[in-house]
Amino acid sequence: MARSLAADLDEFDVKILRMVQADNQVSQRVIGEAIGLSPPAVARRLQQLRETGVIKSEIAVLDETAVGRPLTIIVHVTTENERLDLLDAMKDRFMRCPQVQQCYYVTGEMDFILLLNVKDMAEYNELTRTLFFDGGNVRSFQTCVSMENVKTYGPIPL
Repeated sequence: MARSLAADLDEFDVKILRMVQADNQVSQRVIGEAIGLSPPAVARRLQQLRETGVIKSEIAVLDETAVGRPLTIIVHVTTENERLDLLDAMKDRFMRCPQVQQCYYVTGEMDFILLLNVKDMAEYNELTRTLFFDGGNVRSFQTCVSMENVKTYGPIPL
């Protein structure tokens, strides 16, 4: 479980987090020189940040077009029924779908906002059948196709 940012992170932790959000391949030596700590001290802090869940994952961000998956689709989903077991089943279905890059259970007019990555509209059409029609408990969904992904990944402001 991630610890409380405001309560537990000191100035060095925040500086380290800013640097690794920008580039998680930066060496501990470079981080240490930039913030005034030794590389072993940086290594210990990074390990603690990982163990406590502050750093949840370290991944490579791919260029969607370069790997042949250029379409980003944003979908607003409204449920038929908000019974917990049905909502949990929907969350599970969305979590298991590799094309669903992000999923938010939200307040307001819709119940979920999904960000999907697909190679073409035919793939999206097939996904609508699996995720929304066959899966059940979907009253309606609205689709927005991204014309340009202006900002997709950004560091969390610290």
